[in-house]
Order: sequence, then C-alpha cells, then structure tokens
Amino acid sequence: MSKLKLIIKREFVAKVRNKSFIVMTFLSPLLMVGMTTLIVFLSKKNTEKPKTIAYLSEYKAINALEDTKTIHFVAANSKILEDAKAETQKNKFYGLLYIPNNDNINDVAKNIQFFSKDSPGTTLIQNIENLLGKRLKHLKYKEVGIDEAKLKASSIKTIVNIASFEGKKTSKLVSNIKIGIGSAAGYLIMMFIIIYGNMVMRSVIEEKTSRIIEIIISSVKPFDLMLGKILGTSFAGLLQFIIWIIIGFGLMSIAGVFLDAPANMPQQAAQLQEIQQNTLGFDLITIIQELPLANIIISFIVFFLGGFLLYSSIYAAIGAAVDNETDTQQFVLPIIMPLMLAVYVGFAAVMSDPHGPIAVAFSMFPLTSPIVMMMRIPFGVPLWQVLTSMALLLLTFLGVVWFAAKIYRIGILMYGKKPTYKELYTWIRKY
Repeated sequence: MSKLKLIIKREFVAKVRNKSFIVMTFLSPLLMVGMTTLIVFLSKKNTEKPKTIAYLSEYKAINALEDTKTIHFVAANSKILEDAKAETQKNKFYGLLYIPNNDNINDVAKNIQFFSKDSPGTTLIQNIENLLGKRLKHLKYKEVGIDEAKLKASSIKTIVNIASFEGKKTSKLVSNIKIGIGSAAGYLIMMFIIIYGNMVMRSVIEEKTSRIIEIIISSVKPFDLMLGKILGTSFAGLLQFIIWIIIGFGLMSIAGVFLDAPANMPQQAAQLQEIQQNTLGFDLITIIQELPLANIIISFIVFFLGGFLLYSSIYAAIGAAVDNETDTQQFVLPIIMPLMLAVYVGFAAVMSDPHGPIAVAFSMFPLTSPIVMMMRIPFGVPLWQVLTSMALLLLTFLGVVWFAAKIYRIGILMYGKKPTYKELYTWIRKY
C-alpha cells in the first residue's frame, strides 16, 4: 500500500509540475471564454448593423415596408425591374426585393424575388418572408371577408399542465432544465475520460520507450504501477477541471458585464417576462431546489470516477501493449465508440423518453452507464436502478482491471512489435 501511495504521489506531482499542464490549466479557460466572447460579440455586431435593402413593389396593396431591427428598407426610384437592379448596385445596397403585381394574392406570395450580389443568409430571408407573410395574410383576410378582430378573439392558447399523481406540479421549463443538467454532466464525463485517459496512455508509452519502466518494475508490482498511474492522473485531472470551472465562471461573469449593453436591457426584460409567463408561476430558484440535487451530485461523483477508472484501465493496457502513439489508433477506436454511442443514446432516447427501455438498458450497460445514467438521473430514477448501475460499473471495473493488468504485465516489457488482438487474447489467457 505504501508503494501504491508513492506511485500515486509521483504521478500527481509529475503531472501538476509539468509546464504544459500548468500552461494549459490557465490558458484553456482563457481560450474557451475568449472564443465564446468573440463569437457573441461578432454575432451582436452582425445583427446590430441593419442591412439596407431596396424594394420595388408593383402590387398596389403593398406600397411601403417598415424597417425592422436588422433591415432598413428603401423604396427604389426606378419602376422598371432592370433599372431598379442597376440602381441598387450603384447605391451599394445589400439587395433588391421585388414584389410583382397580380390579381391573386396567392400568386403574389409565390413570385416574390430577392436579388443580391452575394448569397443572403437564411435568417434574412426568413425575416423578409415573415414580414411579407403577415402583410399578405391580412390582405387575404379582407379579401375572403374574415373579421380579423373576431379571429384573434376566437383564438385559444392551449397549455397542458404537468403534474405527478401525488399532485406535484411541473412545467416544460423544468424538463428543459433537467435535460440541460443531464447533458452537461454526461458531456463532462465523456470529455474527462477522453482527455485524461489519453494522458494515462501517453504516460505509460513514454516510460516504456525510455526504458525507465524496467527499473521501476523491479521493485513495484505491475498492478500497483498501473493503478497508481490511473489514480495519480485522475487526481491531477480533477484538480485541473476544478481550476477550469472556477476560472471559467469568473471570466464568463466578467465577459457578461461587458457584453450586456444598456440598449439590450428592454429586450432582456421582455424575454425574462416571457419566460416567467411560460413557467406558469414557477420560480426558477424553487425549480432548482426541487430537483434531486443530492442524488445528482453523489451520482455524478460516483459515475464520474467509476467511468474514468474503467476506461483508464483500458487506456493503460493499450499504452503498455504498443511502443508509440501511432500504433494506438487500432485499439483506441473501440474505446471511443461506446462513449459516442452513449452520447447519441442520451440525446436520442433519454430526452424523448428517460424511462423507456432503451434509456434504461444503456444506463445499466457499464460502458455507457456513466453518461446515459447521468442524463436520466435529473428526471428521477428509482434508487434500485441507480444502485444496480453503480454495482455493475464497479464489477466491470474490477474485471477490466484484472484483464488490463495481465496485458500490462506482459506489454510493458515488450518492444519492437505491435501486438494483434489475437496476441492480446493469448496474454490474457496464459499469463
């Protein structure tokens, strides 16, 4: 046990003292927040400046168009289409909107054209379609004799109130929050496994190629060495993740202050009011408090560590079996596939039916349970399912460690030849 502690300490200290580890610990959140801030800033700048669009309307019922937040309409002086195109290009307007004349409103709606030098974005075209669609719809109401005031008065907004059999109320917003929490937890687990699992594998390969492993293995059991590497790297990774979260939240808070301009306050207030109306009186803090937070946090820690230890054992075995990172490609793909499958099942099955047979089955399967179960837990999972999934994950981890230790024990002393799957099976069976 004392040797295992020394190995864990050695791996942890070696990782946290590494210059690249220190640089990326502080640089990664800066880059992520910087990129996010830049994207938001550029998106705001792109939408803040309205595009000037000329319009030529031969349809008398539409003789003027009102400006929107993103479009400034200018009536073309020319009444001939070709001349209006030339005028638009001469004035360097973004484009020309042409509304043809026709006695049938339906034909008018089908033959509207937009001319521009560059291909317009889908958002711009959708905004124009919505604007003209409303105008033509009102004209159609008048044509067929529909009283628009009565039509609006007769419209009914149907809301389905969600509640459990015990009378506990909920809403669509609550479900969206649960989806967000579950997706974030599952995605974090997947990224942690991939990033730090590869780190374990590279560490084994480096020591193997430098022949340091031959000296270490003379005084330490291969199993202790493998387990020490896994645990030491996981502790270093957890420390890095915690620092990322702290720095990331701090930087995002600072960036949010600079990005929220006073001009956007009325729009934000309107959005907040709309959200409050859609929640049917639910308070956001109350909603979060009613979530199974204790269950989510405890389960996240267990599945987070369980999933990482399970996959890191496989990564360590791969690192011991090969001599360089190039040779790992044929072995790494089968590891990543269950993780990708878990994410796909989580988004495709859990979000549509968190208690369905597909979601339940994959939340029990050990290779996918760390991600899928974490996506299910915010929706309320029976305790026996959570405990069963944890037990299966633990048993699988012990089994994989046993198999990985066999490969590790032979592989760390093998040089010059890339093993095949058949040879790995022989190592497991004979040694």
